Amino acid sequence: MGFEELLDQVGGFGPFQLRNMVLLALPRMMLPMHFLLPIFLAAVPAHRCALPGTPANFSHQDTWLEVYLPKELDGMLSSCLRFTHPQALPNTTLRGEGQSPGELQGEPTTVPCPQGWVYDRSEFSSTIATEWDLVCEQKGLNKATSTFFFAGVMVGAMAFGYLSDRFGRRRLLLVAYVSALVMGLASATSVSYIMFVITRTLTGTALAGFTIIVMPLELEWLDVGHRTVAGILSSTFWTGGLMLLALVGYLIRDWRWLLLTVTLPCVPGIVSLWWVPESARWLLTQGQVEEARRYLLRCARINGKPVGEDSLSLEVRMNMRALSKVTAGERVVRRPSYLDLFQTPRLRHISLCCMVVWFAVNFSYYGLSLDMSGLGLNVYQTQLLFGAVEVPSKLLAYLLVRQAGRRLTQMVSWSTALAVIGKGFSEAAFTTAYLFTSELYPTVLRQTGMGLTALVGRLGGSLAPLAALLDGIWLPLPKLAYGGISLLAACTALLLPETRQAQLPETIQDVERKSAPSSLQEEEMPMKQVHD
Repeated sequence: MGFEELLDQVGGFGPFQLRNMVLLALPRMMLPMHFLLPIFLAAVPAHRCALPGTPANFSHQDTWLEVYLPKELDGMLSSCLRFTHPQALPNTTLRGEGQSPGELQGEPTTVPCPQGWVYDRSEFSSTIATEWDLVCEQKGLNKATSTFFFAGVMVGAMAFGYLSDRFGRRRLLLVAYVSALVMGLASATSVSYIMFVITRTLTGTALAGFTIIVMPLELEWLDVGHRTVAGILSSTFWTGGLMLLALVGYLIRDWRWLLLTVTLPCVPGIVSLWWVPESARWLLTQGQVEEARRYLLRCARINGKPVGEDSLSLEVRMNMRALSKVTAGERVVRRPSYLDLFQTPRLRHISLCCMVVWFAVNFSYYGLSLDMSGLGLNVYQTQLLFGAVEVPSKLLAYLLVRQAGRRLTQMVSWSTALAVIGKGFSEAAFTTAYLFTSELYPTVLRQTGMGLTALVGRLGGSLAPLAALLDGIWLPLPKLAYGGISLLAACTALLLPETRQAQLPETIQDVERKSAPSSLQEEEMPMKQVHD
């Protein structure tokens, strides 16, 4: 593993890596603001049928509404139905023209709201639900916007995973920024539900580039001893984005301006790419030795290491060329392909297990995060609480990952999610999944592997909003679905090899040198161990 020796000379953790983490913090903060935006964007305020000749202000307490609106089983006036004809209140007599014999005998008929709905504007001035009346019979279309968005993320994960392994991390990050900006602006100016769904889906496709590229780009510049702390620290920017979303959602109550606000940070993000380095590991696997050497020299200069342009030792240069030839040999056989992830036993085992884990991570995390009901708080307080509960989960994830390793942390996080505070521990599992998966795949296929697992993960994320509709069959059914999938992921995580204190594999051969674990003893043997 010649690259670890190079990092030792130029600095595996210093100002260069810290600057890189700061520059890549923006996309990390933007992701939750888009992924969980439906909490505010698609919120459904209290509503009732629009009634002719009635005051415009919304109220469910006015007695006269009982003349027009039936009551539900819980005693509340219906939000989706109205009487065909006005009904008499107790101790009054009211006989409307055109009433059927059944109505005269005390069996009033009801119809869906023929003149649309009136919405409570006290909490949200405008959402997509109020914009296009996505309530009652159309409430499925409201939930479907999140499903379409995550379907876009799913497609984008495949595309960015493959393309960033072939054309580089930095170029594809630029493509992601520009695409997210254009599609986000188009979504904010949508004139119809169909236009919104299409542009929002394409926004998800673009944002997938952030999820696939940012973590590996950071890790590929870090030495073994600092990968854990840097990975956990970087994930706190996601939590910061969650809490910032609560503040922005509270201050901006119109969905168009809210969407515009969370999209515009793409502009400074595009500018920041001027200082973001390409992965030297990836450059070496592509045979681009001189460009990798320039980035390594820049790393040494910023980290204050005494390595000048002409002072790289002959041994280091030979290691660079040797590594380039080994990994280029794999590249000559075929370009990075998703089939490569299943053509060798070790990679096949890793890929299948990671797919199960990622599906469960996304399904449970977004299922819990998008469900804001049942806590007795308003939507802004609940979102802030959900963000705050992730802070201690990050600290716990760091301690567990560092002391117990990745596999046990993944398993324990999910078991606790099933039994205790699901939201906080599902975030711990999410944090570990990004770090763990990035360490399992070799450099030549790291982004491709992340793309595959993210694809399956976003499938879980896209199904999570629809799983919430299962409460119509049985109220606890959505929570049981989240918990059952979590338990499956906990067991699957134990089948993966431990990567704590292991060097990042560069080639497929590096991964295959260790046979697939066939016993507990073999599972406990980390890949290419190094010591502090």
